[in-house]
Parts: sequence; structure tokens; C-alpha cells
Amino acid sequence: MIAFVRGQVAAVTLSSAVVEVGGVGLEVMCTPGTLATLRPGHTATLPTSMVVREDSLTLFGFADEDEKQVFELVQTASGVGPKVAQAITAVLAPDDLRRAIASDDVKTLTKVPGIGQKGAQRIILELKDRIGAPTGARPVGTVAAAAPWRDQVHQGLVGLGWSARDAEKAVEAVSDQAGDAPDVPLLLRAALQTLSRA
Repeated sequence: MIAFVRGQVAAVTLSSAVVEVGGVGLEVMCTPGTLATLRPGHTATLPTSMVVREDSLTLFGFADEDEKQVFELVQTASGVGPKVAQAITAVLAPDDLRRAIASDDVKTLTKVPGIGQKGAQRIILELKDRIGAPTGARPVGTVAAAAPWRDQVHQGLVGLGWSARDAEKAVEAVSDQAGDAPDVPLLLRAALQTLSRA
């Protein structure tokens, strides 16, 4: 298995990044929040998890080890595959997920695209004794963004399957939270929560 990749970021798309490692470009599937921290031409280190299927090998990348561990753990719950697991890490920070599971907060889990009420109840039941308590770690923020935060959040939402119109409305709804140093991953999560309430 590939535990992490370190190399120059060759490209960033809506759903993945290409990291050059030893002359080979590895495509790494990432959440919009993680992608927002990557800059083409800069060196990056991403913890990774490889998902092996009969017809594919897919590498998923994360902002930190905690996010990676949560991604791998939630897949042990019935009915949760890598796409839903990635959606969970896109919408909820690891500690937010731990709090939701510890407090039987079905409503928070159903904010994740692809998780209904029964799925949320099943995740809570199966992971409650294994996910642990919140660690108190802060989500990884971005350094000065090359692209405006509005574009990054908008692209992230579209990459997760929302329409351009819905994405624009969500960006407007969270614009007052941006401040002088916008934290793109946090703004993206706030925009996703706005869309899930709509």
C-alpha cells in the first residue's frame, strides 16, 4: 500500500491532483478542501489510502493523517464505500463526525450527499464504539490562496455534484464568514451545510 505521496503538484482538477513522484504522475482523488491547499508547481505531502477494485486502483489523498484514518474507518460500516467516505470527509471535519456519532446526531450525518436517515443510523450504531472522542485538532486551513476563495468553493461544490446555480447561492450565503484570511475548507463545509438545509 502507498501510505503517502510527496512531490511537486503537476495539476489540480475539480476532484483530484496529479503529484509527480520520481518522474511518475500519480493521480490522487481529494476533497475540495484538500485540493484548495494545493498549488501547481509547489511541493506537497499527502497521506494516502489506496482502494483496490477488480478493474481499478484508486489513490485517495487527505489533508492529514486524522482525515485519512476517518476515511478508512467509515468504510468498515455497512453500505459505505470510498465515494461516500470521501463525501463524509468533505462535509465533516473528523472531530465533527466524532461528535455527531457520539451524540447520535442523525441530522448532521444526513447532510452528507449519499447518506439517508437509515444509513446515518447504521453508521452511528456500527462506529460508536470505535471512532473515539474528538481530538480537539483544528482543521487544516489554507495559506494565501492563488485563486479567490469564491472560485475554489464554487468549483468544490460543482465537483461534488451540485449545480452551478446552487453552488453560487451557497457561496453568497457564506460570504460574510470569509473575513480577511478566508479558510477555504471551512467555507466549503459551511456552504455544503447551507445546501443540505435548503
